Amino acid sequence: MDDIAISDIRSDVLIKSAHHTLSTQAQALLDLADRVTESFAQAVRMILASKGRTIICGMGKSGLIGKKIAATLASTGTPSFFLHPGEAFHGDLGMIQAQDTLVLISYSGETEELIRLLPSLKNFGNPSIALVGNLDSTLAQHSDCVLDISVDRETCPNNLAPTTSTTMTAAMGDALAVALMESRHFQPQDFARFHPGGSLGRKLLTRVKDLMHKENLPVCGPDTHLKEAISVMTHGRMGVVLIQEHSQLVGIFTDGDLRRAMLRETANMIDKPMRELMTANPKTINENTMIVQAEERMLKDKITLLVAVDDEDKLSGILEIYDR
Repeated sequence: MDDIAISDIRSDVLIKSAHHTLSTQAQALLDLADRVTESFAQAVRMILASKGRTIICGMGKSGLIGKKIAATLASTGTPSFFLHPGEAFHGDLGMIQAQDTLVLISYSGETEELIRLLPSLKNFGNPSIALVGNLDSTLAQHSDCVLDISVDRETCPNNLAPTTSTTMTAAMGDALAVALMESRHFQPQDFARFHPGGSLGRKLLTRVKDLMHKENLPVCGPDTHLKEAISVMTHGRMGVVLIQEHSQLVGIFTDGDLRRAMLRETANMIDKPMRELMTANPKTINENTMIVQAEERMLKDKITLLVAVDDEDKLSGILEIYDR
């Protein structure tokens, strides 16, 4: 390969190349969507019916995409792992149990390492799903279900390096995972169980009481005058005062309420009691509510904080929208 002078490579040429690659792959995905048939539904039903694991198997680039598919399935409610076909032929076939379903990936459908496994898989009686670009291939002809991931050509200018075809493989894997999630009614809390260590998992497992402010809450009584309530609000540093009577929350007064009240009238305002200025029956949320639900409610109602209460509707804390 000739030496390349980096300074001679024009930006517009590189950008044009990226546009061509992305638009070509986008069109290939649209074409792939048009070719989804009953065989896709069959593949989903096969995996749903399996009482074992879904084992993904592929070589080279197909194997790398297969590892991603296995990881996606495993994290979304379908027990799955990747099995290297070369290692399988040298002992790792023992990892396959009678109730497992195999997903075999080979764009050509003639990958030697996979073809050599077919007699053993047939002998074991495991159902198999093939992801291939050639429906007449050996792998396609000897699998129980076949998903077509063929493309007109690779985006690679030499039509050699797996580019568009690997995108189709990954997309088909995602399509399977999503269909399986929808069929199982897989919920955010289910996702969190498989992602406890990440920030998303922590967020999905977190409840209001885990993040709310609990100490030194800005609280006063309904007969507290505005002057004193402003002092309570200032020390609370949350722009709000909670009005409580006989251990029950009866109202709320925010810095926004203060500004609006001052615009309406000023005579003797500073001496008025909270009973006359507060917003009665403020929006509250149970402290055991999941934080994602609390965030959704705050965004929907266009508010920046919620008052948290316990199971007896007694004040327990304040949740701000950035408490996450």
